[in-house]
Amino acid sequence: ALAAARRSFVPRGAGTGLSGGALAEGDAVVVGLNRLNRILSIDAENRLAVVEPGTVNSHLTRAANAYGLHYAPDPSSQTACTIGGNVAENAGGPHCLKYGVTLNHVAALTVILPEGDMVTLGNADGEDDGYDLLGAFIGSEGCFGIAADVTVKLTRNPEAIVTLLADFTTVESAARAVSAIIASGIVPAALEMMDNATIRAVEASIYAAGYPADAAAVLLAEVDGLLAGLEVDVRLIERLCAEAGARTVRIAREEGERMRLWQGRKKAFGAMGRIAPDLIVQDAVVPRTKLPEVLAKIGEIGRRNRIMICNVFHAGDGNLHPNIAYDARHAGVEERAHEAMREIMTVCISAGGTITGEHGIGLDKLDYMPLIFTPHTLDAMCQIRHVFDPMRRSNPDKVVPIHSCREWYAAAGARA
Repeated sequence: ALAAARRSFVPRGAGTGLSGGALAEGDAVVVGLNRLNRILSIDAENRLAVVEPGTVNSHLTRAANAYGLHYAPDPSSQTACTIGGNVAENAGGPHCLKYGVTLNHVAALTVILPEGDMVTLGNADGEDDGYDLLGAFIGSEGCFGIAADVTVKLTRNPEAIVTLLADFTTVESAARAVSAIIASGIVPAALEMMDNATIRAVEASIYAAGYPADAAAVLLAEVDGLLAGLEVDVRLIERLCAEAGARTVRIAREEGERMRLWQGRKKAFGAMGRIAPDLIVQDAVVPRTKLPEVLAKIGEIGRRNRIMICNVFHAGDGNLHPNIAYDARHAGVEERAHEAMREIMTVCISAGGTITGEHGIGLDKLDYMPLIFTPHTLDAMCQIRHVFDPMRRSNPDKVVPIHSCREWYAAAGARA
């Protein structure tokens, strides 16, 4: 019906995205997918599941657990975000350090293209001749069409999991520990860092996890696999953290303690809601070796703009999440918050990083795209989108700045 009416549309899952990708502008029709939430099948033998796009991430893992399996990508919003949204953003989460992002866990998609055609991208056996259109669609932020169903790859539950919490007197020493752990050859399942502002926010909330409130930073590390091999990795992580300057390294002794440590990390964004009524959750990636330098500059930006910035992030791959807490009811505060955001993004780009790790471009970061991509690269992106959506009706005006898309100006019937 939308194709026949030549109407633009915006696919929307649970609305948990943080870059404005599911916001509709003008006369665009919002296509809500959250009620398409059935788990259609679980093939435990082949470790595959077919789900509708509105299936909640954690609901899939809960269902797969009955077979000793789970769905590995685990965004902090996994109790609310949907698999369709994860596909749109190529979502990751703390455990993507070892297990990879959504792209690594999708075997096939049934897709409705903007002109109404239904196609299958990829296949369940993992063998896909021709161009990798599955890889092009995942992470396209709803600009290439709508996923009608998703065939995902499930992962066997590990035999054993060990979670460690190391606390440090400086952010720099915690960052050194991150570099040392990765350089050692260990591949942790997760390696997360929180600074003091985040720690205090969590510990003052209902999500208190027992983090030391006087620590400048804590490092949450997790290793998993065969029980016989984990002890060596655990002892090495303990030693490397101590050598980097950790005051203490604590091992979760039972499942309840482990889950509390993770609850504090995954609910950190929610805990910050107590600090101020408004929150900007940013997302950028920098080289791990630049973490101390970039974090120091973020601190300077907060002080200069008189804005609180809390840092909680995937330290193992340098994926930063600076959280800017502010109260827009006070004159000039919102402007300072957005200036701080712009300065943070500029610092990350200057450090050799990029403007998103997992939250996407959406509307929020359109203006930064020309800072990291050449006009020719942006034009190539536009040409790829033109193949899927020649009239740019699917999630229009997102991801690539419209002035970069030369061929769209000549498209008959295209939106102005």
